[in-house]
Amino acid sequence: MALNTSAEAPIPVGEVSRLIGGWIDRLGAVWVEGQITQLSRRPGAGVVFLTLRDPSHDTSISVTCYRAVYEQVADVVGEGARVVVHARPEWYGPRGTLSLRAAEIRPVGMGELLARLEQLKKALAAEGLFAADRKRPLPFLPGLIGLVTGRASAAERDVRENARLRWPAVRFEVRNVPVQGATAVPRVIEAVQQLDDHPEVDVIVVARGGGSVEDLLPFSDERLVRAVASCGTPVVSAIGHEPDTPLLDLVADLRASTPTDAAKRIVPDVREELARVQLVRDRALRVVRGILDREERGLAAALSRPALAQPYRMVEQREAEVADRADRARRTLGHLLDRADADLTHTLARVVALSPAATLRRGYAVLQRPDGTAVRAPADVTPGDPLRARVAEGDFTVRVEAAGEAAREAGEAGEEGTG
Repeated sequence: MALNTSAEAPIPVGEVSRLIGGWIDRLGAVWVEGQITQLSRRPGAGVVFLTLRDPSHDTSISVTCYRAVYEQVADVVGEGARVVVHARPEWYGPRGTLSLRAAEIRPVGMGELLARLEQLKKALAAEGLFAADRKRPLPFLPGLIGLVTGRASAAERDVRENARLRWPAVRFEVRNVPVQGATAVPRVIEAVQQLDDHPEVDVIVVARGGGSVEDLLPFSDERLVRAVASCGTPVVSAIGHEPDTPLLDLVADLRASTPTDAAKRIVPDVREELARVQLVRDRALRVVRGILDREERGLAAALSRPALAQPYRMVEQREAEVADRADRARRTLGHLLDRADADLTHTLARVVALSPAATLRRGYAVLQRPDGTAVRAPADVTPGDPLRARVAEGDFTVRVEAAGEAAREAGEAGEEGTG
């Protein structure tokens, strides 16, 4: 329960330590699993000191046990081993430190490890982290390759040398990290995240040589698997040898069987690419030559045609046709004009024969009033009206004296003229 304290009524440090110890004692004995990272066995000492670490959560706690407890598993347990400890938490009041007093230590068997890995594998697969549609293709020629591997390791040498043999201009951004042990998981995660944030890195390779299942356990850690799954840069897993299958292989965008295989997968072979380029050039040259040959044959065939062999012949033929048709048109037009002229002459003769002038030349006269209108009947005039008489050779003025006499005179004049 919480204590009622204040600045005016504090409690001593020893009391606080005593209370903490009392609370810890209530926990009782527990079974704890972890990885031994430090082991101290002083000659002649009756107590063995251990540091037990949880790699997944980067947490450690001190463990002590009697030498007799440790001697029971000393042949199979050492630094880096995973163990299950039955221990009771102890609070050392004078120094304010917490530790575990181990009464029994059991090594974690291989079967147990594999069963736990299988359970984790199924859980991550159910989340879709291993799905094929999440796999991203690697760039054809990465400008900068990120490499996460052990310092001065054979895996680093294999990747770099084989990649340079295939593509001499390849560049690497290397992060050397522990690849086994208690600090491997956080260091590998940190290196992968740094390379993922690097703006020039096009692909990340996580490489390690072969080893036992225990040595490769960091690459099946859940935190590392999730970190790789969240990367925006394609990741290649090159862990161990062909039979080794850590969970990193399943979440990576590409699994390489060995570090050497990874080098072959991430960069093309410059000799093969040059051969492909030469093959494409030869094929393109053959195609272009084939096109040119076909066009040359077509051009020769076109030039051999009469229209191109004698280009003026068509013009001359058309010129003769135009001249012939022009002559035909001229003759046709002449015939039409001659016929029209004959028709016009005939029509003119008829018009002249039927014209009033011809009638006047036969002795007839036309009487017209002063306004030019013709007199058609005796009733149209009255005695004394001045009229104009028009004859074939001219005209003269007359006056009406009597309509009847005038009509009679006109009739007589008409008879004389006809006689």
